[in-house]
Amino acid sequence: MSTVPNRVLVIGAGGVSSVCVHKMAMNKDIFPSIYIASRTKSKCDAIAASVKERTGVDVPTYEVDAEEVPAMVNLIKQIQPSLVVNLALPYQDLPIMDACLETGVNYLDTANYEPKDEAKFEYKWQWAYHDRFRDAGIMALLGSGFDPGVTSVFTMWLKKHKLKTIRQLDILDCNGGDHGQAFATNFNPEINIREVTAPARHWENGEFVETPAMGKRVEFDFEGVGPRKMYMMYHEELESLSKFNPELERARFWMTFGDEYIKHLTVLQNVGMTSIKPMKYKGTEIIPLQFLAAVLPKPESLGETTKGNTNIGCIASGEALDGSGEKTFYINNICSHEAAYEETGNQAVSYTTGVPAMIGSAMMVQGIWSGDGVFNMEEMDPDPFMEMLKHHGLSWKVKELDGPVDF
Repeated sequence: MSTVPNRVLVIGAGGVSSVCVHKMAMNKDIFPSIYIASRTKSKCDAIAASVKERTGVDVPTYEVDAEEVPAMVNLIKQIQPSLVVNLALPYQDLPIMDACLETGVNYLDTANYEPKDEAKFEYKWQWAYHDRFRDAGIMALLGSGFDPGVTSVFTMWLKKHKLKTIRQLDILDCNGGDHGQAFATNFNPEINIREVTAPARHWENGEFVETPAMGKRVEFDFEGVGPRKMYMMYHEELESLSKFNPELERARFWMTFGDEYIKHLTVLQNVGMTSIKPMKYKGTEIIPLQFLAAVLPKPESLGETTKGNTNIGCIASGEALDGSGEKTFYINNICSHEAAYEETGNQAVSYTTGVPAMIGSAMMVQGIWSGDGVFNMEEMDPDPFMEMLKHHGLSWKVKELDGPVDF
């Protein structure tokens, strides 16, 4: 199938997609032709209307069920993009990759595949596509969000410019924003709650160590936010980071949650509302977590009311590149919810994922990052990505700490 250079098709119409499409439209020299499709076309239409109002760029919209490969293939053939940007749900990664394989089109996503019936997200399903993408002469770039995504690029930038090896790594994700709701999630509720309630896993001495969900908690003082309780969790970049940095002795992921969030989540768990097992209700089969997600506030609706900052970064310890012994560096971004909303109409959690999706897409359509096969962010040169972050709303800074973390 012939494709149109620099034409992109974005799949999904949530907050992340909204940010990504807005930012693409703000960079018409890189993205002269943008299309968006989702199961609910009205959501695409709303994004397109906002983009038109803010940037003057027209974005054609389409309806598609991303889990239906034939429908995806037909849409791709109709639009002829050079890149499909998958910002839909993780369950849809594989069918969209199948459609890209059938049509010979490059692929990008922000989160790895997760089966609907099991809260277990890992890269093995997508890594298994490597040979087929290589043989087709096309590229798949996995995890071009913030975490995963920027956190992996941060780590590899440190390894390129500051550290010869990385012995210990801690990824710290703090959302210090207040959305004014009793209980709401700042990205897809179903995915968020599945992540939080799954057992924690971290990398230590060559293997993953599993511990109870939310079982380890420490307090950390985040610049721009203040002291916050953060909990050790599993996140997919630990898998790719440990693969591409085999010298890692320990790698952990931490995320902050407020007491009110934990209280509500505990109650919901106790009454079975976070279950992903199908059940019958008045003769209809439902999944409690999906029902809960349907009644909770939509993340894309929280932008106007959310105030405060996010602070996401990496603390890495290892042998200094200059031979001066062991060093520890902290690299991070602070993003304002208010500034993100003013620019794109979305809160900072969507913004910090949507902007890296745009930048990863820019790397691919310009040929700055290229290859045949399936790739993770860690395999790419971090420098051009880091340069674009500075100019597109996600500035970053790095500082040396006195020593490794003591938690």
